[in-house]
Amino acid sequence: MELEETEVDTSPSWSPVSRDRLLTCANLPDIAGEDDDFPINDHIQDSEGPCNKRVKPVDKSASVTGIITPVKTPALKRLGQSIQRSISFRTEARPLPPMPIRTRQKASSFPRRRSSQLWSDTVDSMSHELSTKEIKRQEIIYELTQGEKQLIEDLSLVKKVYYEPMLKLDIMTESELGQIFGTLDSLIPLHEDLLARLEGLRGAEKTVQEVGPTMMDWFPCLEAYITYCCNQVGAKALLDQKKQDRRVEHFLRLCQESSFSRKLDLWNFLDLPRSRLVKYPLLLKEIQKSTPPEHPDEDALPEAIELIQKIITEVNLKTGEAECQFYRRGLCYSEDSQRVSEIQASRFLYCHGELKSTKGQKLHVFLFELVLVLTRPLAQDREGPAQFQVYRQPLPAAHLHLEDLPDGEPSSSGSFRGAFTGNDKVKNCFRVSTTGRTKSQSHSLQANDSFNKQQWISCLRQAMVQSRDRQAQTSHCKPSERLSPDPALYNNIAELNLNSDVEMPDT
Repeated sequence: MELEETEVDTSPSWSPVSRDRLLTCANLPDIAGEDDDFPINDHIQDSEGPCNKRVKPVDKSASVTGIITPVKTPALKRLGQSIQRSISFRTEARPLPPMPIRTRQKASSFPRRRSSQLWSDTVDSMSHELSTKEIKRQEIIYELTQGEKQLIEDLSLVKKVYYEPMLKLDIMTESELGQIFGTLDSLIPLHEDLLARLEGLRGAEKTVQEVGPTMMDWFPCLEAYITYCCNQVGAKALLDQKKQDRRVEHFLRLCQESSFSRKLDLWNFLDLPRSRLVKYPLLLKEIQKSTPPEHPDEDALPEAIELIQKIITEVNLKTGEAECQFYRRGLCYSEDSQRVSEIQASRFLYCHGELKSTKGQKLHVFLFELVLVLTRPLAQDREGPAQFQVYRQPLPAAHLHLEDLPDGEPSSSGSFRGAFTGNDKVKNCFRVSTTGRTKSQSHSLQANDSFNKQQWISCLRQAMVQSRDRQAQTSHCKPSERLSPDPALYNNIAELNLNSDVEMPDT
C-alpha cells in the first residue's frame, strides 16, 4: 500500500532560497518500494452469506503473524527495494495543500502519487549474480529513464489539458498563452530523444553498461532551457495577474481538482522542466558513486557532470538577468534624481520582497546587484504588469551600512511603537543607512519573521562585499581587465520573493 505524500511546496515560485533553486534535495519517499499486498487465510475471510456459527474473537494481544501469511520476495527485488528506500531522486513539483472537500466530491477522486516501479521489478532472472553496488547503479539509471518518461507525459498533458482548451474556449488570448507557456513545446522532443537513447542502452538482461557518453552527447541540447527559464519570470507574473479573472480562476481550479492533476496547479506543471534540469547532476553523481574503478563510465561521468553544471550556471545567470530587467522595467520614479546609474548597471537581483517601515507601511524592497531600492506597490492594472513607485532615494550597495537590531530594543531612528497595537518593542528588525555622495539616509525595516530577517541580512552583506570589491577593482584596473562576476555568485542569487506566508496586520 502506498503512503500518501504529505509534503507541501516550498513557498512562492520565487522563494527565499537562493538560486540554488536550481539545486534540489532528494525526495526520499517518492520511489520507495511499495508494500506487498498479503493474502489473508481463507478461514478469516468474509463469507458470501450469513452464518450462525460462533466465531471465537481474536485476542488483542495475539501476534499478527498468526493471521497474515508471509510472502516470499525474490532476493533481487528485495535488495532493489532496500536500496530505493534509502535513496531517491525523483523530484516532482510539490503539491499545494489539499483543496477543501466539497459535498458532492468524494475524497477518493484525487489519485495518489504515481506508483513507483523499481528496475528489479522489470527483471525476472539474471544469468549471473550482480553485486549490491551494481544493482544500485542499475536502479539509478532506471530512475533516470523513468523520470524522462514521466516528464514527457506531464508536458504533453499540459498542452492537451490547459493550453488547447483555454485557447478554444477563449479563456485567454493566443498571445497571453504564448507568453505563459513559452517554448514548452520545443522541450518535449528533446526529452523524447534522450528517452529513446537511454532505452536503447538496455541490453538483453535489461542492464545498462555505459550512460556517461550518451549524456555527454545530449546535454548540449539543454541550452534550449535558457530561453524557457528566462521567460518564466514574466510568465509567472502574467499568470498571477490573469488569475484575477473569474473565468481563468474557475478553469484552473477545476483542473486542479480533477484526477489528472495530482493536486498540482498549472504553475507546478510549467516549473517541471526547471526541476528536472537540476536533477541531472544529482543523478549522475549517484551513478558515479556506484560505478567501480576501471568501469567504462569512470572517465565519462565526471565530464558529463562538469558539463551539466556549466549549463545550469549559464541558465542561472541568464535567468537572473531576465528577472532583473523585468523588475527594473516596473519601477516608477517620482524624481529624476532617483534614476541612479546603479539600477541600470545591475545585472541581477539578490532578493526582493515585502518589509515594513517604522510607520507600519508595507514596502516592496528590491536588492539589485549594486543598489537597494525601496518601493511602494501601485494598484495593479488588470491588463498591465505590476508597477512599483520608488520610495525615497535608492541606496548604493557600495555605501551601505547594515545594523542588526536585536529583538526587544527600540529603534533609535524612528520608533515602531505607533505602528503596531500594544507593541512597545521591535522584533525581526534591521537598519540600513548610507553616507557618501548624497545626503545621509537611514531606514529601519521589519521582516515578517526571523527567517526572512536572516535572509535579508545575508543577502545585504553579500551585496555590500561584492559591490565594494567591484568598486576597488574598477578603480585599479583598465576596463578591459575588469573581471566578470564569479559564476559561483549566480548559484547563490536569490531569485526570490522574501515574503512570509503570514502577514502582519496593519493598525
